[in-house]
Amino acid sequence: MRKVAILCLFLTAALPGIAGDSNSDDGPRLLDSVRQLPVREPGMDLRVDVNLTLVPVTVLDTMGRNVTGLDRDNFQVFDGQQQVPIVSFSRQDQPISVGLVFDCSRSMADKFQTERMAPVDLFKQLDSRDESFLITVSNNAVLRQGYTSNFGDIENALVFTHPQGTTPLLDAVYLGLSELHKAHNPRKALVVVSDGGDNNSRYTMREVEELAVESDAQVFAIGLHRDPQTPEEVQGPELLGDLTDRTGGVNYTINSLSDLSNAMTQIGITLHNQYVLGYYPPSNEPAGKYRRIRVHLVMPEGVPKLLVFARSGYYVPER
Repeated sequence: MRKVAILCLFLTAALPGIAGDSNSDDGPRLLDSVRQLPVREPGMDLRVDVNLTLVPVTVLDTMGRNVTGLDRDNFQVFDGQQQVPIVSFSRQDQPISVGLVFDCSRSMADKFQTERMAPVDLFKQLDSRDESFLITVSNNAVLRQGYTSNFGDIENALVFTHPQGTTPLLDAVYLGLSELHKAHNPRKALVVVSDGGDNNSRYTMREVEELAVESDAQVFAIGLHRDPQTPEEVQGPELLGDLTDRTGGVNYTINSLSDLSNAMTQIGITLHNQYVLGYYPPSNEPAGKYRRIRVHLVMPEGVPKLLVFARSGYYVPER
């Protein structure tokens, strides 16, 4: 399971795109330029058809910052065991639909005052082209605010939310992925904020993972795993990590509430700073079969370690 430790995220003095304009460059540049090659529509999420598979990829340094300036030659894509040629490459900034899943269960009572303010830092990195919705988790998963580009509506909804009850977290993620099917933008992401695992869901992890793979959405998670007490809280990091690994999102594990706003900011920056790799998938696979994808980085010797996040697979569509 991949994790990015937030405790060291913002120790570097200069972090472009966070202290200043959200449209500025948002991380270290390793090369002098980006080769911009056209990407076919419909968008940047993973869409599989007989012509092209598009895979959004996030690259971070060990400080958790987005790495820009990479070229097509810095990537390798494997579909199953076969390396496939990358026929299109881009780093584009397209509108995105972002669902928020907020744990508002009883265990969040001492954290909720800080948690309810965190979306502000995410929304600072979005713009009027983007849209969002809010699902809260407290005994039941509830769609608290539908799609809106007026992000203040979501902030207001959290103001009037009070933590209580159990945590049907998988039900909330399932509801969020279902809502993303109604998105108006081709790019889709779900951001889950929770302090533990699941203890009251009808849906299983397998059902949620299958929907996540089919939905073309990336799941990002912020785990508030401070002093876990129950078995569900102990298992929380693994649950969130499995969801993010499957979909190419990033699992941020934090131990201090003061790091929550930094994590939200970083997710917002990442959503508008991803590479898109396009390739032609094998044409002889039966419909419905799950195909694994691996994306590798090819970097010159001496370059510091980088982390790559990409969807782990897809289901072969009907031809």
